[in-house]
Amino acid sequence: MKNNQQGASEEMILYARVLERGMYAGLILMFVTFFIYLFGIIDPLIPLEHIDSFWNQPVQDYLIQINKEFLGWDEPPLGWSWIKLLGFGDFLNFLPVALLSGITILCYLAIVPGMFQRKDHWMAGIAFAEALILLLAASGLLAVGH
Repeated sequence: MKNNQQGASEEMILYARVLERGMYAGLILMFVTFFIYLFGIIDPLIPLEHIDSFWNQPVQDYLIQINKEFLGWDEPPLGWSWIKLLGFGDFLNFLPVALLSGITILCYLAIVPGMFQRKDHWMAGIAFAEALILLLAASGLLAVGH
């Protein structure tokens, strides 16, 4: 078997660099938002003395219950509606999770221009399509079973 090792391509290095920076940003943000929640700098939606009563519930039941007891919305907070709750310390913790979940999209978008410059149009198109597919999936527009 022939050893065909080449160095990492420019796109691989750029992808890894964006991924690394996004991961560190998400990790730091996770510590910051947890610190804010833990020390009560921003009040949580669900008071700490009530939080343990929700731990044994499935997510759907939890969302229905907090809506009934604390929010009073017409519908429970589903999908991306947590963004409206970022003013509460307990929901602020969702922000770094969303960042970490979406960093791959940024990685793909970062490598597309270099591929077009190299005239590697097929790979650029595939990377761009992958970013669009991930964005569409994250958007919730293709929700099934609701």
